Amino acid sequence: MDIAARVHRLLQERGESVATAESLTGGRLAAALTAVPGASRSYLGGVVAYATSVKEELLGVPEALVAAHGVISAECALAMARGAAAATGATWGIGTTGVAGPDRQEGHPPGTVHVGLVGPGVATAVALELVGGREAIQDRTCSEALSALAGMLSTDDTR
Repeated sequence: MDIAARVHRLLQERGESVATAESLTGGRLAAALTAVPGASRSYLGGVVAYATSVKEELLGVPEALVAAHGVISAECALAMARGAAAATGATWGIGTTGVAGPDRQEGHPPGTVHVGLVGPGVATAVALELVGGREAIQDRTCSEALSALAGMLSTDDTR
């Protein structure tokens, strides 16, 4: 079973749902989740927030947070995840932000990635330092985000 199918199975077993807020992954995470038959039972929707203004206006990422930490940060990834969950009513939110390349952004090299995960009693960020081209970084970010969520859903601590 692939990781997206496992996430859906776990969410459905728990009666929970997920939403996404993506920057560097540009919709790939939503595509991975919606490629699974029956995804509509646990995936509610997502926002591709490439521009900072979209992060702030649609996802509610505070301007002060962006000013203090930048958009390539754990804080921004968490705020994006919270915004996705709040906007859709999902139990869980996943936020992806980082640098896919080829150029640096906010002083960070390509492959610098933050994944935010929020859910019942959980708010955590995963920092990744990935290698490869844009597509490899985007794909690896998606698989790491889904793996992290599956790990959280598999523990009894989040119920």
